[in-house]
Amino acid sequence: MSTRPAETVRTPSSAPVQEPSSPGTGRRPAHRGTLVLLALGALLALLALAVVHIGQGTAAVGPDALWHAVTTLWTGNGSTDRADAVLVASRLPRLAAGLVVGCTLGAAGAVLQSVSRNVLASPDTLAVNAGAYLAVVAVAAFGVTLPAFPAGGTALVGGLLAAAIVLGLARTGTGSTRLVLAGSALTLGFSGLSQMLLLLRTQQTSGLYAWGNGSLAQIGMQTIGPLTPVALVALLGLIALGRRLDILGLGDDEAQVVGVNPRLTRTVAVVLAVVLSAVSVTVAGPIGFVGLCAPAIVRLIGARVPALLRHRVFIPASALAGVFVVLGADVLLRALFGAQAGTAVPTGIVTSFFGAVVLVFLAYRSRDGGSTRPDAAFARLRGRRAFVLTLAVTAVALVAAVVAATLVGDTTLLLGDVGNWLTGRSGRLVTFVLDTRVPRIAAALLAGAALATAGTVVQAVSRNPLAEPGILGVVGGAGVGAVITLTAVPLASFWLISGSALAGAAAATALVFGLAARHGLEQNRLVLIGIGVSAGAAALVSLLIVLTDPNNGTKALVWLSGSTYGRTFPEVLPVLGALVVCLPVLAVLRRDLDIIGLDGDTPRLLGIRLGTTRLALLGVSVVLTAAAVAAVGVIGFVGLVAPHAARALVGQRHARVLPVAALMGALLVVVADMVGRTVIAPAQIPVGVVTAVIGAPYFGWLLWRARGER
Repeated sequence: MSTRPAETVRTPSSAPVQEPSSPGTGRRPAHRGTLVLLALGALLALLALAVVHIGQGTAAVGPDALWHAVTTLWTGNGSTDRADAVLVASRLPRLAAGLVVGCTLGAAGAVLQSVSRNVLASPDTLAVNAGAYLAVVAVAAFGVTLPAFPAGGTALVGGLLAAAIVLGLARTGTGSTRLVLAGSALTLGFSGLSQMLLLLRTQQTSGLYAWGNGSLAQIGMQTIGPLTPVALVALLGLIALGRRLDILGLGDDEAQVVGVNPRLTRTVAVVLAVVLSAVSVTVAGPIGFVGLCAPAIVRLIGARVPALLRHRVFIPASALAGVFVVLGADVLLRALFGAQAGTAVPTGIVTSFFGAVVLVFLAYRSRDGGSTRPDAAFARLRGRRAFVLTLAVTAVALVAAVVAATLVGDTTLLLGDVGNWLTGRSGRLVTFVLDTRVPRIAAALLAGAALATAGTVVQAVSRNPLAEPGILGVVGGAGVGAVITLTAVPLASFWLISGSALAGAAAATALVFGLAARHGLEQNRLVLIGIGVSAGAAALVSLLIVLTDPNNGTKALVWLSGSTYGRTFPEVLPVLGALVVCLPVLAVLRRDLDIIGLDGDTPRLLGIRLGTTRLALLGVSVVLTAAAVAAVGVIGFVGLVAPHAARALVGQRHARVLPVAALMGALLVVVADMVGRTVIAPAQIPVGVVTAVIGAPYFGWLLWRARGER
C-alpha cells in the first residue's frame, strides 16, 4: 500500500510534529483516542472542580439545593428559599464568570503567543488587559454607565489600541524580549493613567479599584448572559483559523506559497483574541496571567501528546486549561483564607502570583536572542565642553524646579515669603506651608537622585540598558518588605519601615540576579525574570492590602503610589546618608563600571575581580533603592529615564554619566511631585503615578529607536 509523505506542521511550541496522513499507519486513530480520553478526563475533573467551587461559601449548600437552584435558574421561576437565592444570585454567576474568563483568557493567550511566536506573550504582557481596563475607567470617570455590550465594546477599543502599540514596537521578530518589555512598559503607563482617573474622579469611579485586581464576584447574570455568545463566536472563529495558524508557524514565505496571507491571518487572529480579552475584562476586570499559564500547561502535556499542539486542538485545550487556572485559583483562595475573606480578596491576585512564577520559569528556560541595546544610537563620544555645559544646564534647571516647587501648590507664595521663613520672621500660614512643603521637595530631590544613580549602576552591571531597579524587581521587593511592616505593625517607626524595605530589596535582588547569573547577567533573561518578580511582588502587596485593616491598607496604598506627602526632614536623612556613603564608592569604581559594561572577558584580562566588584556595585544599588523607596514609596522609570538621557548628552563614561544622571533623576521627581500636587490642588496625584505616565512613553520610544536590532 502506498502512502503519502509525512506532513510536518509547526506547532505552537515551535517544534515540528510528524503526522502521517495515511490511515494505514494507525497513528492518527491513536492520537484521536488519546485526545478523547484527555478530553473526557478533563471534563470530569472540571465537573468535580465546579461542584467544589459552588459548595464553598458562608452558607452550606447540598446537592438538593443545587439541583433546585439550577432548575430555578433554567426555568426562570422565582424562589423564596435563602439557599436557592444565594446560589442563583451569587454562586452560579460566580461559577459562570470563572468559566467565561478562563475560556476567553486561555484561548486569547494561546493565539497571541502563536501570532507573535513568543511563549511569553499574553493579554497581560501585551498590555491588552491594561488597555481595556483604562478604557472602562475612562468612560466611568465621566459618569457614563454602560450596559454589557457597550462596555464590552469600550474594553475592545482599549485592548485593540494597546495590542497595536505593543506589536508595532515589537515587530522585529521572535527572539527578542522587546515584546514583553513594550507590553510591561505600556501596562505601567496605562495603570498610571487609570490610577490618575480614579483619583481625579473618585465618586464616578467608586469600586473600580477593587475590580481592577480582577474579581469573579457577580450579582446575577446581567453581564455574563449577553457577552457569552460574543465570546463563543470569537472562540469558534479562532478554532476555524487553526489550520491557517499551523501553516503560519512554518514562516511567512511558506504560508504565502500555499495561499495563506500572513498579515491578514495575524490581524484577524489578534482582533478575535482581543475580543475575548475584552469580554473577560468586562465580566471580571483584568485577571492576570491566565493567558500565560494556560497555554504553558497545555504545552507541558503536549510534550507527550504532540497532536494536542495543533491549533484546532491547542486553542480549545488552552481555553479549558484557563478554566482550571481561574476556578482552581478561586477555590484555593477561599480554602486558604476562608469563605468570608475569599469574597473580599480578588481572584486575580492569586492568578497573578502564580502567573509571575510561570513567567520567571519560562524566562529562565527561554533562549535569549542576544542583548537588546536600544541606546546604541546614543553611544557617541562627547567632549568635555559638552559635559560641563550639560552639567551646568541640568543644575540650573534643578535649582529652578526647586524654587518653582517651593512657591507653587495649593497656596502660592513669593520669594520674600521664603526669605522670611528662612530668617524665622514668616507668619503662621507661610510657616505651616513651608514646614510641610520643603521637606517633601527635599525627599523628592534626594530620592530621584538615588533612584537614577541606582539605575545607572544596574544597567552597567547587567550590561543591559533596559534594566532598572523598578523593572528588575528591586523596587517591588522593597515594597513588599515595607508593606508587610505597615500592615503587621500599624505604629511602626520610620526606621523599622526603612529596614524592612532594605531587606525586601536585598531579597528580590538576590533572587533575580541569582537566577539570571547562571546564564550570564548580560542577557535579556535578566529583565524578563525581573518583570516576573515585580509582578509577583505586586500580587503579594495587593493581597496584604486587601487582608489588612482598611486604615492600614489606605496608608500602604498611598505609600505604594509613590508619595512625598507628610514627609519630614528626619525621614529624608536615610536617603541623604545613602548618597553620602555610596557616591564616593561609585566615584572610586567609576572606571570599573566602564569596563564591566563592555563584556565579560575584558574585566578579567585587566585584573578586575568580576564577581566581587559586581556584588559590591549591586549592594550599592540596593542600598540606594531601598533608601529611596522607604522615603517616598514606589516610583518607577526614574532609574531608566535619567541614565538614558544622561548617556545621550554626555556619552558612556560613568565619571560623567553618574553626576548628570543623578541631577536629571532629581529634576524628574521634583517636577513630577510639583505637577502632582498642583494640577488638582488641594487634592494630589502621587508622584509615582506621574513618573509612570512620563516614563512609559519614553521607554516605548527607546524600543522604537531599536526596532531594527535583534
